[in-house]
Amino acid sequence: MSTSKLLALVSAALLSAMAVLFMFSKQSWEQETETLQLADSLITEECNEEFGIDLEGYHVEKGKIRNNQFLADILLPYGIDYGRIARVAEKSKKVFDIRKLNAGKNFTLICSEDSNYKADFFIYENSAIDYVVYDLRDTIDIYRGSRPVDLEEREATGVISHSLYQCLIDQDLSPALAMELADIYAWSIDFYRIQKEDHFKMVYTVKKVKEEVVGIDEIKAALFVHEEAPFYAFEFSQGDKEDYFDEDGNSLRKAFLQAPLKFSRMTSGYTQRRFHPVQKRWKAHLGTDYAAPSGTPIMTVGDGVISEARYKKFNGNYVKVRHNGTFTTQYLHMSKIASGIKPGTKVKQGQIIGYVGSTGLATGPHVCFRFWKHGKQVDHRREKIPPSEPIKSEYRDAYDAHLEKWRPRLDKLQLPGMGDDDLALEESN
Repeated sequence: MSTSKLLALVSAALLSAMAVLFMFSKQSWEQETETLQLADSLITEECNEEFGIDLEGYHVEKGKIRNNQFLADILLPYGIDYGRIARVAEKSKKVFDIRKLNAGKNFTLICSEDSNYKADFFIYENSAIDYVVYDLRDTIDIYRGSRPVDLEEREATGVISHSLYQCLIDQDLSPALAMELADIYAWSIDFYRIQKEDHFKMVYTVKKVKEEVVGIDEIKAALFVHEEAPFYAFEFSQGDKEDYFDEDGNSLRKAFLQAPLKFSRMTSGYTQRRFHPVQKRWKAHLGTDYAAPSGTPIMTVGDGVISEARYKKFNGNYVKVRHNGTFTTQYLHMSKIASGIKPGTKVKQGQIIGYVGSTGLATGPHVCFRFWKHGKQVDHRREKIPPSEPIKSEYRDAYDAHLEKWRPRLDKLQLPGMGDDDLALEESN
């Protein structure tokens, strides 16, 4: 072999070796960088026990799931190889789908305190209360757990100046209470029509984990004064489940909800004469329009059977529900009809049947809600819908005692800015 050929072979070998070395170095550098980036999102903590695990002799790190981050991204830098991660994913299917790790959720790594910091446990926190434990030691074990929850009773009052939501914010109260009140009074108060000076009082409980409030538990008793009319709500169980009743023992639950959306604003009511914004002419508007952002869930106001679910030129995507031999409702201009909603489908009150949009003859996102009685369109806000079953006779004495406990407490709660003289005047009224 000539000297030139020998030199060429040696050069090629050296170049190949350098390329391989560069690839491994690059891979090592990238893995190290990824580890550093992961570490940047972690917080090291020291405590004795958490998630039912004795942390003596362990190193604990906490972080948040990042966008497009997978379980392998978290575990690889902590000594868990692809093969074991695959076994973890397979075993996890019966407990929790690891593909549903949500960005922003908290996680905890419990690692051995040797130089490798190998992960022995990975904990994914679904919420401030619930979590999933991945025991990554010799035999992989995956199970759900929950933190101990304490309940604390609180009181709240407020006077509406703009909206219920803003009123709660102004009083340093949780906006989640707005949804709770909307659910309780869904059959008796149209929250799209609440007025300035409407006001509320309530006693409720919050959930606390390690002295930190993590959510609303339930409202025990409430008073909402709407258009100067008082609406009481007292939580009470008749042996099967808890529900809300008024001061006379009537159920707040009725055959129909007041509106098909939880929160929005009414932009056009039932009228025999309205100037149509698209057709530019006067005509009857035999429905009620509720404006809301596109995609807002639309609920059926009562139990029933779907009679129509399709698209029409003027109605756009719409759903029609037959509730009984007397009442039928219709929901127009949906962006889309909910999955599974088709003629013949049985639906329950409050079930999502579609989403707000502006299909058909519409200028913006809203739902046009129509209400039929005996085949004739009527104004649902003027209909007197009978309530569900009231307090049973065998529970009447217990309910009266329940009222004696809660109603005076509600009545004595002071509204913001109200003094003792105002309170006495209010009670006399």
